[in-house]
Amino acid sequence: MADAVLRTADGRAKTALSRKFAAQWQTARANGDKPEIGSASPPMQPARPDQPALLDPRAVPRRKPGTADGRIAILHAVAHIELNAVDLHWDIIARFTDTPMPIGFYDDWVKSADEESKHFNLMCDCLEAQGSHYGALAAHAGMWRAAEDTAGDLMGRLAVVPMVLEARGLDVTPGMIRIFQQAKDQQAIDALNVIYAEEVHHVAYGSKWFHFLCGRHDLDPTGVFHDLVRRYFHGNLKPPFNEEKRAEAGIPPDFYWPLADETGPRR
Repeated sequence: MADAVLRTADGRAKTALSRKFAAQWQTARANGDKPEIGSASPPMQPARPDQPALLDPRAVPRRKPGTADGRIAILHAVAHIELNAVDLHWDIIARFTDTPMPIGFYDDWVKSADEESKHFNLMCDCLEAQGSHYGALAAHAGMWRAAEDTAGDLMGRLAVVPMVLEARGLDVTPGMIRIFQQAKDQQAIDALNVIYAEEVHHVAYGSKWFHFLCGRHDLDPTGVFHDLVRRYFHGNLKPPFNEEKRAEAGIPPDFYWPLADETGPRR
């Protein structure tokens, strides 16, 4: 199932397949079944649509958020992030089956992939309501680098993807919601609020299974997290941080503040 999602290019088709498979998994689990996990050889690069053009992050044009075009650019960027997240969550299911994990590990990431699929569709609906669509603007190609860098390291994947990249979403989403509140765009406000609430759980799943593996190997979670982020994450963690939501997701300040850009304001 995971491999099939990763090999589907069109965004709407990918998320439809993702939601179909998630529903099948969740129905089986609700009936008390414990499906066989199996194994796969997922592609190093997931299939993607011809558009958007993928650029170096520094080459993506910046738009003013106070304009209609700027708000469309925000929605497009979030849609791109969510589509990457669909692939990232199915990839963690398919890529690390050589590491024995409890069935709850798969429950969590199937649920996350399902929710990310919903988030992508919500953002596409918002774009289409504005007369645009996913693929109309360029997007950056840097997001999948974390998956490539951690393809052989499950703990590194958990540290960098949910506990750094998705945790960053908790920091910036409230500001995006305020932009659409000022524009009185209720559809976008509602969609972003759904994303904001559910992303906390995705970060929490990362923290939960990272701590599980640290416990299995009798490792200090804080020190291991710092080492893995320094190894695999390209750049500093940038404050301000949403400390309340990060704590709710199981990430205490001593995980991220030592890695922060010291030039940033602490607030």
